Amino acid sequence: MHSLAGVLVPTRILGSTGERVSAIGLGGFHLGNPGLAEPESIRIIRTAIKNGITFLDNCWDYNDGLSEIRMGRALRGGYRDGVFLMTKIDGRDRKSAAGQINESLRRLQTDWIDLLQFHEIIHDTDPERIFAEGGALEAVLEATDEGKIRYIGFTGHKSPSIHQKMLAIAARHHFRFDTVQMPLNVMDAHFESFELHVLPALIRDGIGVVGMKPMGDRVILDSGAVTPVECLHYALNLPTSVVVTGCDSMQVLVEQALTAARTFLPMTADQTTALLARTARFAAQGTYEQYKTTRKHDGTTQNPQWLG
Repeated sequence: MHSLAGVLVPTRILGSTGERVSAIGLGGFHLGNPGLAEPESIRIIRTAIKNGITFLDNCWDYNDGLSEIRMGRALRGGYRDGVFLMTKIDGRDRKSAAGQINESLRRLQTDWIDLLQFHEIIHDTDPERIFAEGGALEAVLEATDEGKIRYIGFTGHKSPSIHQKMLAIAARHHFRFDTVQMPLNVMDAHFESFELHVLPALIRDGIGVVGMKPMGDRVILDSGAVTPVECLHYALNLPTSVVVTGCDSMQVLVEQALTAARTFLPMTADQTTALLARTARFAAQGTYEQYKTTRKHDGTTQNPQWLG
């Protein structure tokens, strides 16, 4: 790593927003893990910022709010300046969404959130509920008018068809999201693929692409087919604005996130083909993408009260 110490993390433009963000973003979930001491969590966040990672991911429901609380504490002392802060809410109606927005602002100790995303668009009814009269979009637009939110997006990990439905319903309401977050990785390319079925529409419409689960919550690594840096390089090679990756230790931050960002070079078609050939037999049934094939990662299914 010593030879990379002075190499900057590359930046990219976030869709049509004109905002420049780091190509690698710091995931928020692992930062609130009770097994990770808070001082170390804060150290990871601040070290990431000092080394050029400006895109910070979080969510209202991560670790019962602890992820946002820790990030808020880490951003004290001037660290909030110069970062692009994103968080997510689960509320599907106006009241629950408004409450979650204000709670996130308090936890993050900030007056504004750069990007607010509707979290876990994984239920077939989510798009209608958000865009309905009295739905969550009303609260988000009101918060935007009040200067609490700058940009609006949505996330989901379950099905490309639900992403497509969310985009279609938004279009019917003459609304265009600024960003969309979804799994983009070496296994997704082969099974229920967001890369194949959602990514082209986002590029066409100038919507910022936020890639997530580049290692499938580390399960992809269990295949033995790819390394962490190869996983990150594949996601960076797609037309992503930013790739969010979790870091629960300084070692992971340095050896995975920072190293991948600093060493990334555009992959040739042959390199991409060879990498996908190595993962094809593992990916066919979604075994290494459990967020698509099981309910293990479906927080709003396990906690329907979050939806309002």
